[in-house]
Amino acid sequence: MDHSRFPVIEVFGPTVQGEGMVIGQKTMFIRMAGCDYRCSWCDSAFTWDGSGKADIRMLSAAEIVDELRTIAGDTFSHVTVSGGNPALLPRLGELISLLHASGTAVALETQGSIWQEWFLDIDELTLSPKPPSSGMTTDWSVLDVIVDGLTDERRSFSLKVVVFDEADLAYARSIHHRYTATPFYLQAGNGDVREQDGNLLLHMLLDKYKWLVEQVMSSAEFKNVRVLPQLHAWLWGNKRGY
Repeated sequence: MDHSRFPVIEVFGPTVQGEGMVIGQKTMFIRMAGCDYRCSWCDSAFTWDGSGKADIRMLSAAEIVDELRTIAGDTFSHVTVSGGNPALLPRLGELISLLHASGTAVALETQGSIWQEWFLDIDELTLSPKPPSSGMTTDWSVLDVIVDGLTDERRSFSLKVVVFDEADLAYARSIHHRYTATPFYLQAGNGDVREQDGNLLLHMLLDKYKWLVEQVMSSAEFKNVRVLPQLHAWLWGNKRGY
């Protein structure tokens, strides 16, 4: 395998970042294929379940940057690398360096299951460990190493937990207690990633967001936190490439 090429499943934008510490940011998206998790409610399962296999292209860092410019010209200065889990790619630093050389800031989200040295080069890194509703189990020893490494280097990063129910909220509480010094975000989850009626989905998402806001506002344990919707799902529902 040529490690200087990356499994790109889609490139799109500019669009509005819908999640995490850079919500509302105008950004381009590079979505990588492959993930070490199998979350039950994943809204991008096509990156790992085989359904998007035909869309995967093995591109070099230079080819990816060229494609960004072909799609969007000079209309952006921010790129989000997504997945799947882009932390599976040990040489992603090459792409990050090339984007920085062109004056482009880079954001990335990962579940905190794998450490990569190039995390230190990401401008806005979101660690999003997965709660019980995902069906996944957090390796606390790995997450500790990642948080400690980023904290020691004083890098810009945050923690975000997607919440669907009370068990997820309890998990989020444990994350917040464990890493009290790290900026912390709670986000209402999308419980129906197959719903194609945008209006119906919006009502469901709004109800879930209201519930989460109410839970957090009445909690003495969640003080210095931010509560987010999934903005892109509010705007475009479950459509890909937005």
